[in-house]
Parts: sequence; structure tokens; C-alpha cells
Amino acid sequence: MREWIYEDGIGEARAALIEDGAILAAEIEADDDGVRAGTIAEARLDRVVVPGRRAVVRLDSGEEALIEPVPRSVSEGARLMVEIHRAALPEPGRAKIALARVAPAGAASVLGPALLDRIVAGGNSVRHLSAHEPDALEAAGWSELLEEAASGEAAFEGGGLRLSLTPAMNLIDVDGWLDLAALAVAGADAAARMIVRHGIAGSIGIDLPTPEGKAARLAAAEAVDAILPQPFERTAVNGFGFLQIVRRRARASLPERMQGDPVAAAARALLRRAERTPGAGLRTLSAAPAVIARIEARPDWQTELARRIGADIALRGDARLAISAGHVDAQRP
Repeated sequence: MREWIYEDGIGEARAALIEDGAILAAEIEADDDGVRAGTIAEARLDRVVVPGRRAVVRLDSGEEALIEPVPRSVSEGARLMVEIHRAALPEPGRAKIALARVAPAGAASVLGPALLDRIVAGGNSVRHLSAHEPDALEAAGWSELLEEAASGEAAFEGGGLRLSLTPAMNLIDVDGWLDLAALAVAGADAAARMIVRHGIAGSIGIDLPTPEGKAARLAAAEAVDAILPQPFERTAVNGFGFLQIVRRRARASLPERMQGDPVAAAARALLRRAERTPGAGLRTLSAAPAVIARIEARPDWQTELARRIGADIALRGDARLAISAGHVDAQRP
């Protein structure tokens, strides 16, 4: 049976679609993601970037969004209703601001659906996971999934995948030791499963080993079609083994989150670990200084963690620790 496991964590909500003990799809929604896709809100036209084509609007929350096309009747400083088509995306060094378009005439303000709303609407059963329960996410491979998202590397029977994030396209390279035709099909299947598992969207390129003959290329393309849910568009596998896919991009994928802001990802993972660390006394969270600084900057996270575990917490920076190597120690009574 397929079911979503949903956890309302500190700093983020997380969910994984699990079947037969394995994660088929997963998503994280952070508390500082900003405006969600599907939101309709009033905004002010802040500045024109390309006359008649592209402009930046500012929502009442202060968040910016890129809008195109720009209505000819709207000038700088004017107010208009916009619909958020894609949420902001984290990227190393900077974030891509949200994308918006003019809302339909007469549209009323509405918040876009949250992660829980979307998985409930999907029709599969949803089970809420609490920290005092056995860790069903971890049992299904949650830590391995996040490591895969952070490294971009995943193995499959007969080979491996390497995901590279670029500003223009997400690229998946397929390599292995099967014969070319078999590797192309197995690699296409594995790449499609990676796309679904991590919520990868936008423009995606899959670089397969070059299969000989039209039948082998067609089989590889059909392997993608068998896994990826509609809607999406794709090209045929060309003579060089390259296949391009386009999926609607509404929010950040797991690799974009993990690689775009690894410090934030590590901080939230450490909070999850702290919430699940048994003990009755003080919890000391030790991590790289950057991770500790991120938690220190959010007193609300610290307050919520102390409330949930019923104990005080202490933060300790340790420059010897890698970003992902934080740990939690509990004072024993």
C-alpha cells in the first residue's frame, strides 16, 4: 500500500510517499520558503526590467516576484493582482525570486496550497508522524535520500547516476557496465525514478550511453514514459543518447534545497535529531559554527524545540565538524 508519511518538523514540514518500505517521492517545505505557488495576492509594480515584457512586483509581505508579460496599462508604482506561478528557488550564492503572472480578472486573494494540502488532495492516505513514534521516515531511507539529494549521485543495478544542477537545466548523466542498449533502458528508468523521488522539474536533460539503432533509443524513451506521471513533455532520444524532458516547475526540488543552502538543511536536520534524542535533561546540539549560527538566528526554533522535548537546550559550535556532522547529547538524570 502506498501512503504519505508527513511530519510537521521544526523549521520545515517533510513528507515521503512510501510503498513496500521504499520512498517513491519526497518533499520538504521550509518555514522561510516565502510565497507559495498558487497564491493570488495584491502587489505593487516595483520596477520595469524589460519594457513591455518583464518587471518586478513587490507583495505586501515585502517579497519580490518577477512578472511577465507586463500589462501595458500598468505603470511603475501601480497596484495589481498577481498569481504566483513558481515559488522562489534557492541557489548557491543567491536565490531566484518567485515568478508571477497577472491574475484572472475578478480573482480574489488566496494562499497557495501548503505541502499537507497537496498530498491530501493527491488521493493517497496520509499518516502523521510524531517524534515519540518509531521513525518511519528513517526506516524507509530518509537520511540516504537526503544524502543522494546533496551529492547528486545514485546507484542502480548495472550503473549509477550523477545529477548536476545548472541555472539553465538539470542534467542527469548515466554511466555503467551493462551493454549499451540495456544500460540506456536501465539508466532511463533509474533517471525517471530519481526525477520523481526528488521532485525535479523544469528543463531536465538525461545523457544516456549512445544506444545503437532506433529500437534501443525508443525503448529508453518508453522507460521514461512508464515512470514519469503526466503532464510532461519530452524529446526522442537522439543519436547521441540525449533526451530532454520539461516538467512544470512550481517549487524547489530536494537537490535544490540541499545544494542551494546546505547550512540551512543541516540546521533543520539537527533539530529533527534533537527532537528524537531520548533523555530527560539538557540537550546539547553540537555542529559546525555556521550551522549553530543559523539556529541561533532563529530563537523561535530554539523555543519550539525546548517546548517539544520539555527540556532546556544548549548550542555548541565545533569547527572540527563537517556541515552535516552535527550531533546531539542528552544529559542523563
